[in-house]
Amino acid sequence: MNTDESPRLTVIGTGYLGATHAVCMASLGYEVMGVDVDAAKIEKLASGQVPFFEPGLPELLTKTLESGRLRFTTSYEEVAEFGDVHFICVGTPQMPGSDACDVSYVDAAVTSLAPHLTRKALVVGKSTVPVGTAARLTHTIRELAPAGEEVELAWNPEFLREGYAVDDTLHPNRLVFGVASEWARERLTAAFRPIIDAGTPVVVTDLATAELVKVAANSFLATKISYINAMAEVCEATGADVRDLATALAYDDRIGGKFLQPGLGFGGGCLPKDIRAFAHRAEEIGVGQAVAFLREVDAINRRRRSRTVDLVRELLGGRLDGKRIACLGAAFKPNSDDIRDAPALDVARTMHGLGAYVRVYDPAALDNARRAYPELRYGTSAMDVAQDADVVVLLTEWAEFRQIDPYAMGEVVAHRRIVDGRHALDAEAWRAAGWEYRALGRC
Repeated sequence: MNTDESPRLTVIGTGYLGATHAVCMASLGYEVMGVDVDAAKIEKLASGQVPFFEPGLPELLTKTLESGRLRFTTSYEEVAEFGDVHFICVGTPQMPGSDACDVSYVDAAVTSLAPHLTRKALVVGKSTVPVGTAARLTHTIRELAPAGEEVELAWNPEFLREGYAVDDTLHPNRLVFGVASEWARERLTAAFRPIIDAGTPVVVTDLATAELVKVAANSFLATKISYINAMAEVCEATGADVRDLATALAYDDRIGGKFLQPGLGFGGGCLPKDIRAFAHRAEEIGVGQAVAFLREVDAINRRRRSRTVDLVRELLGGRLDGKRIACLGAAFKPNSDDIRDAPALDVARTMHGLGAYVRVYDPAALDNARRAYPELRYGTSAMDVAQDADVVVLLTEWAEFRQIDPYAMGEVVAHRRIVDGRHALDAEAWRAAGWEYRALGRC
């Protein structure tokens, strides 16, 4: 093992999490090697190309490659020889036809790496997995690794926000170390030394607790988002204003205003699949009732999408067929090109299926959207898709959409009608410009 204070790091999986982790750790001064079975992805990264949209990462990739501290390979034998601490950063999507988490990529990473581990090393899971996975993988590693019990497993969950992943990696609000020995804690501490020295709190715990932290955090955030959207349903039935309600609640410091934003709800590759997998795993281990509320959290979130379509239909007099609809947004959130479980595209596809002439624009996610949903039509700008539109629907709260001049857009549409699916616009400003404005939970 490398006897220097700074261990050599490897990152297994170079998707969103892995590429970001590899680049950021190299920027902190570590020697890092990334590995992936996808040779095309490795070639892109090695040539300085980030295969997804993440602000700040391309520049950092170029800098770390030029420094010589960051390299990429497709060889597990090479990374096993190189590394002291091996981070597993592969995806754990929802299993097809089930709410369960698909851990096959994690299993494949472990079974590919372990046979090449001939000396003492630490394998660190960062992927989001069902509780109990680490205990199972500990046995797998020790059975397959020539170094046997000299190889230890730890868990260090990630808490990245897409669009802010570089800052979240370099300046996290906490680090969680799930370890089974003092040596593993020391190795992880050495692997994050600059971040810890900057004052980041560290929670040292057991493997099972570390596995639970990420899904527990995402479940809480999803619950808070769905709670205010449930209140939006009540507001719609009573004539109340959910934005004013959320503002009043936010002044209570026991509640706070973060994630208390009413609107279309959450999507992406984490929150939806994590709460479903958490509920599924709880049922497997006999404590399903404890998190049964997560099923309703998921249901509330799904209803926001159909209710947004209802608002558009109401503005159009009850029918969508033949109507021209401009959809602003495709990504599940701004500052991202991620369209996984994107509410925006779900709404756009539903309206298309109901016979509407739908055109979509997004600043970053159009290529992904075109590949996934070729049946939809796409435009080159917000003004382009709004041309002759019967209604405009804001579905992803990009800054450039917030800054649209309602008078300028009013000159290109056929009718000044807008549904603000994200409560991102100044309702009074749009109404003053002659627009009929609607939003979930508001009159």
